[in-house]
Amino acid sequence: MPSSAADAPTLTGKWNVHISIAGREADAICTFEQKGEDLTGSCAAAAGSFNVSGKVAEKKVTWTYKSTSEAGPVTLNYRGAIQSPTSITGSVNVEEFGVEGQFTATQAG
Repeated sequence: MPSSAADAPTLTGKWNVHISIAGREADAICTFEQKGEDLTGSCAAAAGSFNVSGKVAEKKVTWTYKSTSEAGPVTLNYRGAIQSPTSITGSVNVEEFGVEGQFTATQAG
């Protein structure tokens, strides 16, 4: 029997996200709202707070937001696997620079 978004845990809530890209570490607090397969919300980091849009399909999740960096505006694209109801791991790509790193996300208390 195929699984669906209804079988996957909901990602609604606050998540602590740790990012490692090109030798740089960063942290963000993302607040997600999941409705079916649609993911919205915001991520707050040192550069500010940014609106998120994404998708959840089975145990996979993607989300994107536009941020700022010392070099100008950047788009961060996250692709992750839901490891448990409180854990996501995956890759993050900075579109403008063509660099990719890893992230871990843990649902906050």
